[in-house]
Amino acid sequence: MKVILREDVATLGKSGEVVQVKDGYGRNYLIPRRLAVEATNKNLKQLEHEKRLITDVQKKKRGKAEKLAGALAQYSCTIACQVGDQDKLFGAVTGRDIADQMRRDGFEVDRHQIVLEEPLKQLGAYTVPLKLGEGVESGLKVWLVKK
Repeated sequence: MKVILREDVATLGKSGEVVQVKDGYGRNYLIPRRLAVEATNKNLKQLEHEKRLITDVQKKKRGKAEKLAGALAQYSCTIACQVGDQDKLFGAVTGRDIADQMRRDGFEVDRHQIVLEEPLKQLGAYTVPLKLGEGVESGLKVWLVKK
């Protein structure tokens, strides 16, 4: 019996693959647990349609992320901070602070897309990596200045 996997099954394959299994295994284990559906013409056509929809959505997201990366290439984020002795910050600048400043400047970036090893604690210029999704990465120039 041929089945289409709906979820990853360790011994058979990944989601979306068409695999050959014994009739009893398919009917008594995979299909009742919704791990697979029988590979009929209707189900195969539906699988192909869903794959096309998913790839279209991924292409749109990738295009949006590349457009944002292009706009961020010319952008420099400046954050005014309160400082104490020896230009050391009171507190620290985190990904959330950078995302808030970018939102004020018109860029829609989630704080989870900003990859900081540790919060910024000194004045100066930093290059902060961004993961914009769909494999698109960019660098952001961040300036920390005195308030």
